[in-house]
Amino acid sequence: MANPAAVGHEGEPFRLDVERGKIREFARATGSSNPAYLDAERPPVPPTFLTTQFFWQDGGADAWQRVELNQQRGMHAEQEYVFHGQPPVAGTSLRCRSKITEMYEKRGRRGGVMTFVVMVTEFRDETGRLVAEAKMTGVETGRTPGETS
Repeated sequence: MANPAAVGHEGEPFRLDVERGKIREFARATGSSNPAYLDAERPPVPPTFLTTQFFWQDGGADAWQRVELNQQRGMHAEQEYVFHGQPPVAGTSLRCRSKITEMYEKRGRRGGVMTFVVMVTEFRDETGRLVAEAKMTGVETGRTPGETS
């Protein structure tokens, strides 16, 4: 069972340095042949590059820890990125912070209750301007009526 007290919890701020080599590695790993990512001196990040934030978070930065979803019944349901202007480019240092913004339940097709949790991470540049937001939704599937474990 997810922890409803997690809503509103913010992780500690953390830094994400946008590196040219990491953009290139990410582009290749995702099958991109776009020269903007592979050959440019200061390439922009591919749209889903900000997922790498999870490699930059240390213990307290991870707001998701407070959620306490059952990982055996959990899954990643949705991911959304919103850019407020041009995507960041190599050489940019982003200040980031994640917050649990929602938790709600829905009844599934088999009658079990599913718990949905939404975490939003803000990415700000060196001036404090909001550059991008990542919205992740995780779900814990519920037991069906009569299920014992």
